[in-house]
Amino acid sequence: MPEQKRDFYEVLGVSKSASDDELKKAYRKLAKQYHPDLNPGDKEAEAKFKEVNEAYEVLSDKEKRARYDQFGHAGVDPNYNPGGGFGGFGGADFGDIDLGDIFGSFFGGGFGGGFGGGGGARRNGPMKGDTLRASVTITFEEAAFGCEKEINLTRSEQCDVCKGTGCAPGTTAEICPDCHGSGTIRIQRGGGAFSFATTTSCPKCGGTGKLIHTPCKTCNGAGSVRKNRKITVKIPAGIDNGQAISLRGQGGAGKNGGPAGDLIISITVRPHPQFKRDGMNVYLDQKVSFLQATLGAELEIPTIDGKVKWNLPEGTQPGATFRLKGKGIPSVNGRGRGDQYVTVSVDVPRGLTHEQKEALRHFGRAMGELPDAEEEEGLKGFFDKMKKKK
Repeated sequence: MPEQKRDFYEVLGVSKSASDDELKKAYRKLAKQYHPDLNPGDKEAEAKFKEVNEAYEVLSDKEKRARYDQFGHAGVDPNYNPGGGFGGFGGADFGDIDLGDIFGSFFGGGFGGGFGGGGGARRNGPMKGDTLRASVTITFEEAAFGCEKEINLTRSEQCDVCKGTGCAPGTTAEICPDCHGSGTIRIQRGGGAFSFATTTSCPKCGGTGKLIHTPCKTCNGAGSVRKNRKITVKIPAGIDNGQAISLRGQGGAGKNGGPAGDLIISITVRPHPQFKRDGMNVYLDQKVSFLQATLGAELEIPTIDGKVKWNLPEGTQPGATFRLKGKGIPSVNGRGRGDQYVTVSVDVPRGLTHEQKEALRHFGRAMGELPDAEEEEGLKGFFDKMKKKK
């Protein structure tokens, strides 16, 4: 008696509410498990592989899945016979599908000699060069106003002798006769119902699409050479610590006529002994004397532009913060500047002379914080008498 066709969700081991990602994950796991190349001569594994492919072919298609959910197998296979099992891939035609993308991820880019090659991606087309990275350390002021720095780097550059062709002068490369210059070949695997084609790198030319019979002696056929270069980098005003600059075309040489890569430069800004930065704003702690805070004073305040005169208001309290508009960091896009914020701290004097202390006591009496001179003298006499009685 013919076998009853199994439910497709049961075949993949997922629920009916499974997402597309869950379906794909289940399919890849089972396809790898039952693939005939891993189970040579195992008819049962081959049958299960076909069953898994048929289930995924239906459930991965939104319209087919909707019909299957409503009508079952009859909704996706008009020839379905509940007692007749299934044949081939249940209508799934893999003749023009490159399975290298699926199975290449299982087996590191090659599978039984037929898969791999990055899903048939052409390696002989124009390719952008490598992205290079460097770092530069600058001062706080250089970050604020911009500067130029010279950096040393080693990068691959197009060979001046062969102009990037890899061929010795006066010679040319031969188009690979096996792949006809494409860099890939198509391989038909299996037979009958289980038949599919894959693409892989051409083994004759190594995926380049050409054969170099007389390589350039300078670059040994690579088309590029390593060189040490000094690059002058213009660092824009307003750049901050940890940011980076991208120099297009200053990276490694491209291949097969492709553009050069980019150079990414990471910026490190040295801390400043006085200033702190937050975005475009600058912060400064400014010490003033007790007298200056009390009576007010004209001060010279350091800024990133140099010292500026600033009037400290009378009666300024410790911790008060004032803003110097437009004295902060320029915007990196050239639109305006931030501000500078000055926080006042009062410097309490130490090591006062007797005269200085008396002057402060006089001030304290005037403020009502200390008793006047007569009261103080009376208290002193009282305590002297108490000492004598003891």
